[in-house]
Amino acid sequence: MAQVLLVEDDLTIRTTLSRSLTERGHAITSARSAMDGLRLAVEGQPDLVVLDLGLPDLDGREMLRMLRAVTAVPVIVATARDHEAEIVAVLDAGADDYLTKPFSAAQLDARIRAVLRRVQTDRAAEPVVIGQLRIDAAAREVTLAGEPVELSPREFDLLYYLAGRTGEVVTKRELLTEVWRLPYGGADKTVDVHLSWLRRKLGETAQEPRYLHTVRGVGVKLVDPAG
Repeated sequence: MAQVLLVEDDLTIRTTLSRSLTERGHAITSARSAMDGLRLAVEGQPDLVVLDLGLPDLDGREMLRMLRAVTAVPVIVATARDHEAEIVAVLDAGADDYLTKPFSAAQLDARIRAVLRRVQTDRAAEPVVIGQLRIDAAAREVTLAGEPVELSPREFDLLYYLAGRTGEVVTKRELLTEVWRLPYGGADKTVDVHLSWLRRKLGETAQEPRYLHTVRGVGVKLVDPAG
């Protein structure tokens, strides 16, 4: 059973989802505003937060930013906003998944279980070491030659996913699906931009790569420079 905090201002949706998720075995706490949601997230320490973006006091993106400053609790954004740029921005801000209304309680339940499985796997995993690069999924920390590397949530997810496939070429479509949770193409530039930022923080460039190597027309791979 998961302890789920539902932050949703629509009373009908909030009531329906609370009842349906309870029937599926979850313990539900709910809030209708961002500030109430933040208070409950800090005090109650839920296993997962389901967050609407259209809240009466603060935009959900601002609540997500504030939430990420105080806790690493998994967040599924569930909203009517369906523009690709909005979805990418919210995922880059630290959301773990994005669900567009209308959706069924069964679909939300499946997303909750999938996100919690990923989190539990990450927490159980030993740090990954590739050359002088060390990636600790449990602490969400990266060091290079013993020095900390400050990454955004999405940059960390991208690096960690590539680290799990060390030496293999991973396509941009796969990265969009597995890292950004976008099951469609058309946003390759999003991957390119994040790879560029990641390279800069690892002290390399696309022209002079060390860890991140682009295979033109195919994708990218993470390798040990000494390998």
